[in-house]
Amino acid sequence: MEELARESISLLAKPALDTDGPRLGSFGAIFIMLKSALGAGLLNFPWAFQKAGGVNTAVAVELVSLVFLISGLVILGYSSSISRQNTYQDVVREVCGPAIGQLCEVCFVFNLFMISVAFLVVVQDQLEKLCVSLYESVTGSPEAEMPHYWYTDQRFALFVVCIILILPLSIPKEIGFQKYTSILGTLAATYLTVAIIVKYYMKEEHTATITPTYSSGISSWASMFSVIPTICFGFQCHEACIAIYSSMENKKLSHWVIISVVSMLFCLLIYSLTGVFGFLTFGKEVAADILMSYPGDDVVMIVARLLFGISIITIYPIILLLGRSVIHDLLLRCRRRHAVVTQSYENRSRVLLTVAWTAITLLIAIFVPDMSEVISVIGGISAFFIFIFPGLCLIFAMQTEPVSPRTKVVLTTWGAITVLCGAFIFGQSTTIAIMELFNKF
Repeated sequence: MEELARESISLLAKPALDTDGPRLGSFGAIFIMLKSALGAGLLNFPWAFQKAGGVNTAVAVELVSLVFLISGLVILGYSSSISRQNTYQDVVREVCGPAIGQLCEVCFVFNLFMISVAFLVVVQDQLEKLCVSLYESVTGSPEAEMPHYWYTDQRFALFVVCIILILPLSIPKEIGFQKYTSILGTLAATYLTVAIIVKYYMKEEHTATITPTYSSGISSWASMFSVIPTICFGFQCHEACIAIYSSMENKKLSHWVIISVVSMLFCLLIYSLTGVFGFLTFGKEVAADILMSYPGDDVVMIVARLLFGISIITIYPIILLLGRSVIHDLLLRCRRRHAVVTQSYENRSRVLLTVAWTAITLLIAIFVPDMSEVISVIGGISAFFIFIFPGLCLIFAMQTEPVSPRTKVVLTTWGAITVLCGAFIFGQSTTIAIMELFNKF
């Protein structure tokens, strides 16, 4: 997601697929795909392994999902090549028509909005642990004796971070300088994975309960499928893949297949190692955010929290810019129908949209208990970008592209299967989110 922001900003002024500019080689494309996928979702994989019922089940779900993940990337690269468009929503609009293109824009904005909420929840969680670590280091007292005041609450700390850091970084029209901080996401992901593995082997006793709650029956299947939204959120790089593909020097589909397979296999390795060792360390007691399972005075994990916190604080403004640009363009188009768009109106509307976006995501993040609830929603929306829209693109492309009848039937069938799988995942995650909301009341 970090590189999605970077690539999208750089492509705002590129109207065609083959515009001049630096081209990506194979290594560069793989590295960018990795940076696009390895983000805050990494924190949830140990919890997902516990939710799925253990290592074997979770890895099996990952491997099956990987087929559709790679398929979606290949379809999107193919669709970009035949439509000659270089952004996700433009490809969908060109291949599937304006109605589905508008639906894609709505999903795109809503997805970015919920990712913004997830980022703030992560920051809030890390602030809570950092405050505890600071208290224990300064006073030498345990967390249980820590006094609670309104100005020491992590929600107030998150509010201060938003006002002092995030909002000023988000207001400018162009924030391209933020692209240089995207390396923090990869660094944080790599550091966290290594730290979790090292911590597991440094532990003297391994007494965590790793026996699944459900060994068979409908409940075990429900638990297994419930982690698919987490996997979708973790491997979510499909929104960025078209921008990456359009920037590549070698646009042969066979080459793009190799790039997609290698990138997803590396992601599978990182996510699986984090999930396996995090789950084996804490078992059923693992938190939805793996960093919250470690004690506050653990220096290694304090560094991990700082890395993730700084990375998310720097990338949040770019996510906001991408979502804001879609809404802002719509407002300006509506304004032009009735009056002249002045510079002052453009600036004022941009600032108001920025403040509203930040305020609403902050309020939602403050009242969300943990990351698992946000992930269910984001994973469901991700199904549109990983399954539904690629499947629709393949179906519509087969209606116009000169292919043999047999190939058309096979690919159209696969597109329909992909769409149905995406609809199932979206419906499942939506149901889970509604049930969790219902249980609160």
